Amino acid sequence: MTFWTIVRFLHLIAAILWVGGQLTLSLIIRPVADRMVDSETKRDLVTAIGSRYGRIASLALIPILLATGLALTYHHGVEFGGLRLPSYAATLTAKIILAFVSFGLAMAHGMVAMRSSSAAVRPVGVSSTTVAVLVVLAAAMLVG
Repeated sequence: MTFWTIVRFLHLIAAILWVGGQLTLSLIIRPVADRMVDSETKRDLVTAIGSRYGRIASLALIPILLATGLALTYHHGVEFGGLRLPSYAATLTAKIILAFVSFGLAMAHGMVAMRSSSAAVRPVGVSSTTVAVLVVLAAAMLVG
């Protein structure tokens, strides 16, 4: 086991928790809460879970993804100017852009959730999750 194996492992675990957490909230927790609890309890439950997940994501997952992603990019010898070239670097560039869009949408989702109704929050959350899944698709293309 090398240092770079550990860095890659940390990147993958953080990505799994980042995207998997969003999918779990969207596809499992929210629909079950919709069916099983009253609207006030559902709002409190989803807000509490989302808030906890948001803290974990912003304090741990996103910093780990950024640090390990930067380290892995360096390890693969990709230079900033090379990110415009067609190849591995082009796919990596798309992945990086999508990741930052995903992070931005997640932050927007958190801000909208604190200030708006659930009807206003849902489209931003769905957009964030969709972009996060596209990041995973780009990542899968990189290892192929």
